[in-house]
Amino acid sequence: MTLRAHRVWDRTQRIFHWINFLAVLGLAAIGTLILNADRLGIPDDPGMILLKQTHVFVGYVFVLNLLWRVVWAFVGSPFARWRALLPGGRGYGRRLGEFVRGVISGKAPFYMGHNPLARVVLSLIVLLLLVQAGTGLVLAGTDVFMPPFGGSVRTWVAGETHDPAQVRPYAPETVNPEAWADMRAFRGPIVEIHELNFFVLLVLIAVHIAAAIYTEFREGGTVISAMFTGIKWHSDEPVDGKAAAGPVDHTPVEAAGIDER
Repeated sequence: MTLRAHRVWDRTQRIFHWINFLAVLGLAAIGTLILNADRLGIPDDPGMILLKQTHVFVGYVFVLNLLWRVVWAFVGSPFARWRALLPGGRGYGRRLGEFVRGVISGKAPFYMGHNPLARVVLSLIVLLLLVQAGTGLVLAGTDVFMPPFGGSVRTWVAGETHDPAQVRPYAPETVNPEAWADMRAFRGPIVEIHELNFFVLLVLIAVHIAAAIYTEFREGGTVISAMFTGIKWHSDEPVDGKAAAGPVDHTPVEAAGIDER
């Protein structure tokens, strides 16, 4: 059996992937501590405040990285673009059916990029990441008064009776009680969305990791390693080669024309 190298993931995609992995892991770990703070005996000040501020700083890295990936999906290399990630397009239903039947029979067709089933899961993950980012930024402002909404929230909860500059987290004496109650009522549903989205996201990430491990063993070491090297090795011709990336898709690595940015 002759293995051929196929250059797939550009450098920007790979950097995004691992920054996103570390950021989500860090946010999940800190978020778990926050959710169990009472059980762990963590005091509000300074313990909870420090945890939440750290959570927000890691969240900024996560958001900026995610926004850059969204931009790269418009301008990046062929397999980085939306058309290579989102489900749909002519013949997508047929390809999805063929791939699922191939998985069941143990002879799934080889895709250089994301296979039709992976596109569904990864698109859902991207959507949930965007929801998590948006709700997280709102909660950063309504909890520990951090940017981008912290300044406006300080003014809101100070009302007409307190100085916004003096408003501090976990300091009820620095806020107007009625304005504070209104803000917390607004914040409540966003907290619920953020937490529920987090758990659904963890399930989908687990599915994604399990699928990558399964494919790694089935294909002999190409999927996970490709997120480090950008290269997949396989003996079969890719199904999505010419359709997704033009005439250079399944040439050897030395002749591949994908921009390594």
